[in-house]
Amino acid sequence: MQVHPDQGVLESNKLAGTRLELLLFRLEKPQLFGINVFKVLEIIPYQRLTRLFGSHASVRGVASLRGNAMPIIDLSQAIGGMPLNDPGQGNIIITEYNRSRHGFLIRQVDRIVHTDWDRVQPPPKLTGKNGYVTAITLIDDQMIEILDVEKVLDQIVPAQTHVSDELSSQARSENQRVLIVDDSSVARRQISDALVQLGIACETAADGRLALELLEEKISAGEDINTYYMMVISDIEMPEMDGYMLTQAIRSHPRLQGLYILLHSSISGEFNVDRVRETGANKFIQKYNADDLAKVVLELKQGRGA
Repeated sequence: MQVHPDQGVLESNKLAGTRLELLLFRLEKPQLFGINVFKVLEIIPYQRLTRLFGSHASVRGVASLRGNAMPIIDLSQAIGGMPLNDPGQGNIIITEYNRSRHGFLIRQVDRIVHTDWDRVQPPPKLTGKNGYVTAITLIDDQMIEILDVEKVLDQIVPAQTHVSDELSSQARSENQRVLIVDDSSVARRQISDALVQLGIACETAADGRLALELLEEKISAGEDINTYYMMVISDIEMPEMDGYMLTQAIRSHPRLQGLYILLHSSISGEFNVDRVRETGANKFIQKYNADDLAKVVLELKQGRGA
């Protein structure tokens, strides 16, 4: 059986902006996990896999799908659990993250659910920093663990954070700062690794609410935010306050409305461009390409210098 995310669900998310649609699924235990519907291309039954010599332990093998070879990752094993038993009875979720497609082997698809980002919370701090859960939410009184797929992928195929010599040579020595807002610790690190090569200091926040609180603290301390930060680089999908809501809050604040805002998300699509205009962000680029990110930052940096 082949399952596609419901088009009505997709359309409602496009219109709402701050709505979240989750695909719920299980691994070996009853616990429900979730990933954003927008990152799911399709769900297919288990396919015959070819194990490649020297591949990562979590890569169960490679499947030939529509003429393309695609790595299939055992999601249970990738997040620290046991390999999936009897994979032939499982399903494969085909996803697109950071400009590449991957398959995740899971036990069973449950359903698609609607919720709001303000009902999604970060995991409790006492759970530690090495987990693979980026957020949690309650659906029908059941806790849903939203996985940090970027972290899963980074341990298997680390993103290239090196900025090309052509771009890094354009960096100047001015003391400039950027505020990075992303619920994924891996994404925050990737962005920081790229920007430090341009001589830019980075401060971070794990979601929009925390970013807004940080900006308010700077204002209270007497900082002129428009000179203190050269820009804000924000993810779109975040618990409590997403990137769209953060942008709207900044644009409506008399002391913040001049900030340059770059929305930086692994979700692609024309609707993102429309939402960027509606919320007042300056630009949108898709994750993750270090040179693409560097170009936007250098253009603003050099423009301000001029």
